[in-house]
Amino acid sequence: MSLSIEKLESRTLFSTSFLSQLSATPQVTGSTVPANGDVNPYGVAIVESNEAGGKLQAGDVLVSNFNNKKNLQGTGTTIVEINPTTGAQTTFFKGPKGLGLTTALGLLPGGFVLVGNMPANSKGNPDGPGSLLILNSNGQVVKTLVSSKLLDGPWDLTVVDNGILQTVFISNVLSGTVTRMDLLVNPSGSGSANDIRILDETQIASGYLSRTDPAAFLVGPTGLVFSAATDTLYVASTGDNAIYAISDAQFSSSKNGTGQLVFSNKHLRGPLALAFAPNGDLLTANGDAVNPDPKNLQNSEIVEFTTSGKYVAEFQIDPTIGGAFGFAIEQEGDQTLFAAVDDVTNQLDIWLV
Repeated sequence: MSLSIEKLESRTLFSTSFLSQLSATPQVTGSTVPANGDVNPYGVAIVESNEAGGKLQAGDVLVSNFNNKKNLQGTGTTIVEINPTTGAQTTFFKGPKGLGLTTALGLLPGGFVLVGNMPANSKGNPDGPGSLLILNSNGQVVKTLVSSKLLDGPWDLTVVDNGILQTVFISNVLSGTVTRMDLLVNPSGSGSANDIRILDETQIASGYLSRTDPAAFLVGPTGLVFSAATDTLYVASTGDNAIYAISDAQFSSSKNGTGQLVFSNKHLRGPLALAFAPNGDLLTANGDAVNPDPKNLQNSEIVEFTTSGKYVAEFQIDPTIGGAFGFAIEQEGDQTLFAAVDDVTNQLDIWLV
């Protein structure tokens, strides 16, 4: 789970830009390629203490794979678990053929793992609407959620932990919308379907550009991060090359439109994952599918900017185009763990700041 703004109040903040604290070389790297050969890592989530149990170890990093060993998009079926200290990897989940696990990866109390899938057909084209899988802490599927309207290509998500009530925001790449899902979760149960109850599903935003893409497979709304302090959901819309803010996100009964434009300038190149840095700035990953650098000097970058739309800094994950995608941040005490996938090298890079 990415660091959320409500966690910043009682923790040490960076007085300068977060990205400027990262060393040129990560402290730890780990392969994201499991035994079955899946590649193209997308989603990243960090296991917190109240989510540990079963196969899940607190502090470990989960990574979902979108491609199979033949590098066919929309065919990856695995989630790997990586130790942030050693880089050692194990397979947490291996699903059947016909998935294509996306950036929509997050955890709930009690060790439940949410992961979206957006599969491809035999011709390599999107075969929607996909679904949202709920796994228990041992990597077993306990629920499969399908909705052609509200889960139309779940591409990314973020979880808001309100105790027994959990709110999940999901971006839908096929319809260009965002859905809010409210759940009741029993974290001390048996890890079965009975421990999760879907209370409500509501579309809260729409109108983001969505399309197929010969290189990126699909382009649409992706990264999401929520501010409890202002009840605002921030959305990275890849095709629009922009970041938007949706007000009254957690309690609105319905809402159409993209929300308010926050950030869109030359530093964005198809923003994907989105999270808060420890200093309160926003971070997004440039996937290079939109507005690529013609000189190939600013490929695969993480961009930092304020919530008022001021550019702060950028950091390159890989010199090759298309290397940046999912990332996650977690702060414990005075130390921050920043974990980002590199799609070019099929590895997870970890910085401890």
